[in-house]
Amino acid sequence: MSYVQSVAMKGVNFLFDERGERKAVLIDLKKNKALWEDFYDSVIARERADEPRETLRDAKRKVLGD
Repeated sequence: MSYVQSVAMKGVNFLFDERGERKAVLIDLKKNKALWEDFYDSVIARERADEPRETLRDAKRKVLGD
């Protein structure tokens, strides 16, 4: 059986398992839209961390042409 517990931040609740371990977090998006956007951005950045990089010069060439 799981249960939900509020934390100090309004609109953020943790879901715990029967052993009392945190398993998920519930975020009220109306109250914490910026928090969700920051979390999502950091996940995307981590996923792309190992992608090959381009130099600024190469990026400018692609956008502006030679």
